[in-house]
Amino acid sequence: MSQPPDLSRFSINQMTVKQLSLPELTAACRELGVGHVGLWRRPVQSYGVEATAKLVRDAGLTVTTLCRGGFLTATAPAARAAALADNRRAVDEAATLGTDTLVLVSGGLAAGDKDLPGARERIADALTELAPYAEAHGVRLAIEALHPMYAADRCVVSTLTQALDLAERFPAHQVGVTVDTYHLWWDDRAPAEIARAGAGGRIHSFQLADWTTPLPEGVLNGRGQLGDGAIDLREWKRHVEAAGYTGPIEVELFNETLWARDGREVLAETARRFVAHAL
Repeated sequence: MSQPPDLSRFSINQMTVKQLSLPELTAACRELGVGHVGLWRRPVQSYGVEATAKLVRDAGLTVTTLCRGGFLTATAPAARAAALADNRRAVDEAATLGTDTLVLVSGGLAAGDKDLPGARERIADALTELAPYAEAHGVRLAIEALHPMYAADRCVVSTLTQALDLAERFPAHQVGVTVDTYHLWWDDRAPAEIARAGAGGRIHSFQLADWTTPLPEGVLNGRGQLGDGAIDLREWKRHVEAAGYTGPIEVELFNETLWARDGREVLAETARRFVAHAL
């Protein structure tokens, strides 16, 4: 008799199967033996934070991360204050959901701004206020570097080096990084920076997605299903494990084709691909 696939470290990020409601997602995870899930704030808020916490708890699921905080690059005082308040709410939500990791997408350039280093300093200024607040609630902040094509409108932190340069201004139990293959696979400095992150205890989240071309118009929803693209996913897993990371591995896919399919089928396929291409 064949052994069931090892899904003990597999976490399904909610965006991969966003067509599933939260009750549908938790039921599908239970049926397939998936024990971890990464959640997103908007659907959680729509369902209710407390209600979501009860739902995942009753399903026996561990929430690996909450996405997303961040967008901390505003220049106007009112916009900055609003961003800080929203991030404090995100920390509160993460704590309620029982996850210790809030993923930060830092934000792009403000309208008319062309100063990337200055925008990164505004992120550091915001973290000075947010990191102690997060610690007080048992939550770590995980800065996610996004591919450089997102630097203008979504994330001025484009490399793991830049993410660590920010994170290392704070204690590791307050601020670390997310390692996401989709965003980092092209960077030949990333393996050394993963080792740097691991040495400092700063790998707070590890996410998988593949890189396929051509990218769709708008590029945001271009993450490929595991095994369909150019990334050696096992090699990246070896890098983070050599750096000491042994936690859950999230699969986070923004993909219109996957969203148009039956969500349970996509979840089952993603679990199979995880075993085939990442273990």
